[in-house]
Amino acid sequence: MGSNRICAAITNSNTDISQIAAMADLFEVRIDLIGNGWHETASGLPKPWIACNRRKEEGGNWQGSEEHRIEEMLKALPLGAKIIDVELATPGLDKIVPAIKQKAACLISYHNLTKTPELDELKDIVSRQIAAGADICKVVVFANKAEDNLTVLRLISEFTLKRVIAFAMGDKGLPSRILCPLVGGDFTYASLERGAESAAGQITVKEMYEIYRMVET
Repeated sequence: MGSNRICAAITNSNTDISQIAAMADLFEVRIDLIGNGWHETASGLPKPWIACNRRKEEGGNWQGSEEHRIEEMLKALPLGAKIIDVELATPGLDKIVPAIKQKAACLISYHNLTKTPELDELKDIVSRQIAAGADICKVVVFANKAEDNLTVLRLISEFTLKRVIAFAMGDKGLPSRILCPLVGGDFTYASLERGAESAAGQITVKEMYEIYRMVET
């Protein structure tokens, strides 16, 4: 298990992070959800942060062109982002990844909003992420049944020498969200508060923190 466990997802510029800053290990700045105020939000964070400008096809809310999406995301580099999240399906990935890695770690992500593919397909996705230059591989799927949690968590054990994040969205995917860093995943995501979730099935930082405290006692 890595030193980081909880990534707090910031989805709007008006959220007070002071109450949860001590419980989170890092933050995710969702550019596509925050909008124009994201620069100010990022500049005041007390811990390392991930920049993410999620494409619509994978659950994001970006309204502009693909070219502008990438331009806006790369503005996070001079602002001090430690990690940039870019999707495996992004056009021109071969040029974007080297640009990111000049100043930050590159997280290459895959999201399936409707189902959990078979393990072999998920393994192929991670292999493609690694081949594309990922420092961190992220695979997020949707759980339609309880067994989907096991499928996605098994993916982590298939790549023990790599930094992998793997869990399932939706109410049925909650076990994998919690267990991801406990079985070797790099970290998991949680919302700052109820109603501010960045994806289906996300619980709050406080809830995740309390669960991990119980595991440790």
